Amino acid sequence: MSQTLMHSRFSSGFLHHQPEKGFLTLQTQRRHAKTLKGEKEFPSRVVSCHKNVDSSKNFSSSCEKSKTQEKILAQTLGATSDGEAIVQPNNDFEVTWQNTLRRKWDAFSIFSRPYSAICTIIGISSVSLLPLTSVADFSPAYFVGLLQALIPFLCANIYTSAINQLVDVDIDKINKPYLPLVSGEFSMGEGRAIVSALTFTCFAMAIMSHSVPLFVGVLVYFLIGTAYSVEHPLLRWKTKPAMAAFSMAGLMGLTIQPTVFYHIQNVLGKPMVFSRSVAFATMFFSIFAACLGAIKDIPDVEGDREFGNLTFSVRYGQEKVFSFCLNVLLLAYGSAVVVGASSSSLLCKTVSVIGHTVLASLLVLRAKSTNPKDPESTQSFYMFLFKLLYAEYVLIHFMR
Repeated sequence: MSQTLMHSRFSSGFLHHQPEKGFLTLQTQRRHAKTLKGEKEFPSRVVSCHKNVDSSKNFSSSCEKSKTQEKILAQTLGATSDGEAIVQPNNDFEVTWQNTLRRKWDAFSIFSRPYSAICTIIGISSVSLLPLTSVADFSPAYFVGLLQALIPFLCANIYTSAINQLVDVDIDKINKPYLPLVSGEFSMGEGRAIVSALTFTCFAMAIMSHSVPLFVGVLVYFLIGTAYSVEHPLLRWKTKPAMAAFSMAGLMGLTIQPTVFYHIQNVLGKPMVFSRSVAFATMFFSIFAACLGAIKDIPDVEGDREFGNLTFSVRYGQEKVFSFCLNVLLLAYGSAVVVGASSSSLLCKTVSVIGHTVLASLLVLRAKSTNPKDPESTQSFYMFLFKLLYAEYVLIHFMR
């Protein structure tokens, strides 16, 4: 009797367990299962391995370590003439409560999509600074207001990722087999419990803040995130390309920017004025997020087509969608240069024009090395766009 075990998401093969030999790496379709070491069952992940594995070397030195820092749980025992490697689990990965807790935390990290959560934290922290006019505004009230915004929006962000994974388990078996609900790291019950806890925390914190702008922002964010994923004749917006783009724009642009800005103004007792910088941030991030949503779907064409999700990439092709999104992003950066150049401040004018020109140049260079038909290449480009977003949250302070 044998068992199979999926490797990390960046590899093209999987591990095959044979009691008389151990584990064999096979170049075939992606699958996932738990493995056994003696009488004990444990989930394992290994790093990417596209080349032949040298049996004389440790598994970690024979394969390229993935960017997600997957845990190295195996060592090489031998290799076959076909380039298959026989490996065994590391001895230090026994089933203990410490390792179980570590695995659950690793699973939650993937479940919450940390790059998106980090973007939310950076975004809220940056926008919260826009209403400040002097050093005196860095008061205890400001920091309390910042936490009041950070916690519910962060919970709402993770909720949006979690509810999407709960609904899309079958699709993710094809597109993203490394996700915790598909891999078995989390059960469906655990997933639902996390979603329920996030929902409660999200609204409890928003209500306790006694801030109308913040509560409205969190409520709209929550509703859009729910409408994006859940099955309902009028919802499931992710299967409707135009509504999917609107959802991403609403989540990352139309809600966080103005509501956090107004919330901090309210906390500091300032008059509620919609400034030039927050107006630019709302428009820029909405356009950027809509493009992010379309690019996010490019690597998922196989699963989306099989389940009838007519995304832009399924309808018009990966290359056309990639090219269109790139042009829209460049147009957004061009507009940012024009807006920055119109500033009355020489410092703001210089930083905004040079900064956006540099970011646009980096975008073009990265796009030239991206293959839209290669899921790994497109996913890497998608993650690169988040780095541009992080940089933009610095530049918005010079759009005055």
